[in-house]
Amino acid sequence: MDPRPIGVFDSGLGGLTAVRRLRQIMPSEHIIYFGDTSRVPYGNRSSDTILKYARQDLRFLRSFDLKAALIACGTVSSNCLTQLQRENDIPVIGVVEPTVRRAADLTRNKRVGLIATRASVNSGAYQRQMTKLDPQVEMFSQSCPLFVPLVEEGRFRPGDVVIETVAREYLKPLQDAGVDTLVLGCTHYPLLEDVIGEIMGEHVELIDAGCESAYAVRRHLKEHDALAPEGQTGSADFYASDRVADFERLAAIFLHEDISHTAWQIDIETY
Repeated sequence: MDPRPIGVFDSGLGGLTAVRRLRQIMPSEHIIYFGDTSRVPYGNRSSDTILKYARQDLRFLRSFDLKAALIACGTVSSNCLTQLQRENDIPVIGVVEPTVRRAADLTRNKRVGLIATRASVNSGAYQRQMTKLDPQVEMFSQSCPLFVPLVEEGRFRPGDVVIETVAREYLKPLQDAGVDTLVLGCTHYPLLEDVIGEIMGEHVELIDAGCESAYAVRRHLKEHDALAPEGQTGSADFYASDRVADFERLAAIFLHEDISHTAWQIDIETY
């Protein structure tokens, strides 16, 4: 047993979808979340900049005595997970492998779609992982650069003409490709699940990266006897690099609970 906290970070608030699932499946754990809201989105940045930001994010989280870190960001997981794992002496888990594994298990026609940030798609990480798991699966990728900023602005509900118009345009090539499984390769995207599901249809399975990565963390901790003691009361601390009032307002949507007056702003540039 290990009572130490789990660190989670993302470029903004999307990683809170993973935090919500972590708290559901491991209610005894202490979770520390950092959202880099002053520099979101990461998906349009260069690989060098993404790595620089990710290192700072991890350095901040490691100022706490973590037992593991979850990179709840598809962009960082796609571009620099291996390097971050080499540089840190605690388990560092990303979203790509568990998400792709779930897609490989679910697809029936061996045609899987991926929607993600431009940096994630360009990295080829999801495709490489799928080739390792099942080389017979054909993967069709689509970058969706407007999804993260629209979600962060609260534009994700069915009936919102802006998000529905953008989503139809992004998803049309994947519909034409006949995919039967769609990877939501960014932890912001589960908030768009109703919109995406309506467009793609009931026959297409949607894979939630935040959900799958949360289960991957639990598997790792269980295998290494590092779960929190069952009697421990779980908790969560929230940090952001921009105004916490904005963070808390949107975080309530991701977490399905009110976290008013509980988040802290930090200067990530000092890490």
